Amino acid sequence: MSFHAKKVTADIVQWIRDWFRKNSKDCNAIVGISGGKDSSVVAALCVEALGKDRVIGVLMPNGEQADIDMSLLLCEHLGIEYVTVNIQQGYDALLASISREIGEPSRDTVINLAPRIRMATLYAVGQSRNGRVANTCNLSEDWVGYSTRYGDSVGDFSPLSMLCVREVKEIGRELGLPEVLIEKVPIDGLCGQTDEDKLGFTYACLDRYIREGIIDDPVAKAKIDRLYALNRFKVRYMDVFPYAPD
Repeated sequence: MSFHAKKVTADIVQWIRDWFRKNSKDCNAIVGISGGKDSSVVAALCVEALGKDRVIGVLMPNGEQADIDMSLLLCEHLGIEYVTVNIQQGYDALLASISREIGEPSRDTVINLAPRIRMATLYAVGQSRNGRVANTCNLSEDWVGYSTRYGDSVGDFSPLSMLCVREVKEIGRELGLPEVLIEKVPIDGLCGQTDEDKLGFTYACLDRYIREGIIDDPVAKAKIDRLYALNRFKVRYMDVFPYAPD
């Protein structure tokens, strides 16, 4: 299946322009900058669509972040305004308060609290700076639910949600991003593992399965199918009781 990066890039840029024109004329794009390919590509697309003066990057380390230099590289490369909001004090205080009330929280609670605080931070910056929050997830992550519900899974507009990892990388190159940002090994930022180590299969394998329906490893296929089925709720609106007045 062929992918025309130049055309798709131009189409996304126009889509972002149209979205802001219809939904939030003159607003800024608020992008959480992690230093990885997805946030880098989204920020670059917003710069192309709106101009660098209407894109605000938000860096949100939880204490020390070993790869924060990649986030700074991206902001400097694009020439965008950025702010750094360290979430550690809020994260630690909230986790301690929860622990006092319910006892030791689950591992998933500890892992997912940070991205939920980061999303609250993005909306706080957005509401204070006339902004709309960009979602930076891609199709490959959404396919297997590799995101935090009401954390990095949400936003006001989503440029990459229909593009798999290999396509996002091609768009990054079309936009002229530094190769180190495009090929940076993705780490979840939550528990220190690479995405692929945690998932148990490669993005190349997942992308081929998504786009071509081909997968050679039956164990990987079973994992992908299971994650897909378990995590569909993350990309749906919440279920509501279907009450209709008589």
